Amino acid sequence: MKMPLLIKALIFAGTSLLMSPLTSANELNQLNFITESYPPYNFKEKGKLQGIAVDLLLAATKRSSSTLTAKQIKVLPWPRAYKMAETGPNVVLFSTTRTDEREQKFSWVGPISPTRIVLLAKKSNSIIISSPSDIKKYTVGAIIDDIGDQLVQKAGVKNSSIKHVAKAASLAKMLDAGRIKLWAYEENVARWFIKQEGLNNSDFEAVYTLKESDLYYAFSKDVKKETLEVLQKSIDEVKATAEFDKIKADYL
Repeated sequence: MKMPLLIKALIFAGTSLLMSPLTSANELNQLNFITESYPPYNFKEKGKLQGIAVDLLLAATKRSSSTLTAKQIKVLPWPRAYKMAETGPNVVLFSTTRTDEREQKFSWVGPISPTRIVLLAKKSNSIIISSPSDIKKYTVGAIIDDIGDQLVQKAGVKNSSIKHVAKAASLAKMLDAGRIKLWAYEENVARWFIKQEGLNNSDFEAVYTLKESDLYYAFSKDVKKETLEVLQKSIDEVKATAEFDKIKADYL
């Protein structure tokens, strides 16, 4: 006896639903998760990778039945990590500020957290930035391909006026020593590094806001849409619970 088409369809749909979580979890496990030192969102302390973005990711992948652990997430300098995410394959880069310029370069899951990219200066220099054109008067410190670097270049600052380094800690020291007059970076992260370098945060001020946006997980474009959707659903679920409130409270 031939099986009615409707019953066949229902059986196929049910089988697909049963297979989907396992398939998605396996695909998540195949991805290369990379990050940088960007506290309080992602950073290493005493050899342990942690932060708001790390803990949120691990909580979400656990809900997706993925076996991802913090030890599997690589910490790399931002310029190298950014290029890897652009070219793929199977790369997830975080925490990444979502902008119009980056929109088509990656696929996005999130948001992780609101973010504010600013220009920091020493208070004693009494620098006033009223418009993007004012930025051109000063030497600016930035990390190559970081959102701060991209935004000051968009504002018209010549590359010769931008001091590029690979580590945020170096920029904190350069700003304090007067080797740069402005530092283009995410405010919470910048102030974390200022404190870590033994400097006084009250000596520095945000003199201009370059952009207010959100931090996301940026996926190389080859990652399947279904994989993105599974992780997005899990992140939304975690963020709707008290678990995420605790994650934020641990670092902010």
